[in-house]
Amino acid sequence: MSLRTFSTGGIHPKSNKLTASGAIEPARLPSQAVFPLSQHIGAPAVPCVSKGDRVRVGTQIAKADGPMSASVHSSVSGTVSKIDSIVDASGLRRPAVFIDVEGDEWEPSIDRSDNLVINVTMSNEKIIERIRECGIVGMGGACFPTHVKLCPPQECRIDTLIVNAVECEPYLTADHRLILEYPDQIIVGVRILMKTLGVERAVIGIEENKPDAIELLRTKTQMVSGIEVMPLAMKYPQGGEKQLIEAVTGRRVPPPPALPAHVGCVVQNVGTVFAIYEAVVKNKPLIERVVTVTGEGVSRPCNLKVRMGTPVGQLIEQAGGMPENTAKIVSGGPMMGRPLLGTDVPVVKGTSGILLLSEKTAARKEERNCIRCAKCVSVCPMGLEPYKLATAAELGRWEVARESWVMSCIECGCCQSTCPSHRPLLDWIRLSKKKK
Repeated sequence: MSLRTFSTGGIHPKSNKLTASGAIEPARLPSQAVFPLSQHIGAPAVPCVSKGDRVRVGTQIAKADGPMSASVHSSVSGTVSKIDSIVDASGLRRPAVFIDVEGDEWEPSIDRSDNLVINVTMSNEKIIERIRECGIVGMGGACFPTHVKLCPPQECRIDTLIVNAVECEPYLTADHRLILEYPDQIIVGVRILMKTLGVERAVIGIEENKPDAIELLRTKTQMVSGIEVMPLAMKYPQGGEKQLIEAVTGRRVPPPPALPAHVGCVVQNVGTVFAIYEAVVKNKPLIERVVTVTGEGVSRPCNLKVRMGTPVGQLIEQAGGMPENTAKIVSGGPMMGRPLLGTDVPVVKGTSGILLLSEKTAARKEERNCIRCAKCVSVCPMGLEPYKLATAAELGRWEVARESWVMSCIECGCCQSTCPSHRPLLDWIRLSKKKK
């Protein structure tokens, strides 16, 4: 019996999961932590601390500004040194709170014990409020405020929760290791979400290249009603929300403005599920996450549990230092990740990995004219015409790009990685999506 996958497009890049067997290690605390106020889709959070204020681990330092926003909490204890700006992973200058680290004192309201809590009697409304208060966002990359996702439109009848444990991006293993080391907490998190959404079915979708995680989750869910572990065929970008929904349920989400909720599904990344468990059960804000630090030239690639605000350079040092031939530092994986301008960029809620690329790997080949081979069309998981979108952007014809559904592009990079003419298709498409 063949494994399920999505039907349109997709590619099979080399997985390069160098850190799959590497247990999660604690990252060292920074001497100064920096917290950008835009770590999510929506309005930036508003600072609620001032220079000179003392904070603990878990102290709220910025409040959500409206429904589509997320609060930010300190991951360290110390003194607010300033509220200024910093260049973030997107290359844009953003407002941020700077905290000088002094010790490691936590808010007393956070349960730091390892005790597993299975039964959650909190009301659905209180669960959603706790998730909002703790600043939980989607940790698969989109950083959509989770409390909003748990309140789908009234006309939508949700019947299936899908947990995204696919991790199809090459090199990254943070989610894989999280499953292996915290399976019980993840399962409780799934049950919390099922209760909140009022659904009786949850499916954990996970690609077949993680047999140890599949076996462990199946063992752990044998006696849990309503949770299914579904192995999926390996194909990138199966971790895309719409692609995963089709692979798991066979349903296809219509073009925007339709949402997954319109086909009865809510999708949550497995890292988000773990964060929800910690928020609801332990009253722990989203202040740390697992980050894969890797690359073929890295002497000690590893998975680190990192406090938010820690500079990327410190993670690279812990992984053995910067290889001499490093030409590019990428936040995320090689397909959808963004190159960083420097190593002082802080880890934020959406930082899944730090990838160091050598000069040979990072070098771009000479661009040539489009030969109309349509490879980019055949691999596009959204059924778009990337060559047309890129050409429209190159000519400044933004209206043509919009009419050709450029906003439906999920920026997976399949088109650019398969172009025999080495055209920077995704670069042009990203530029087009930013034009109003």
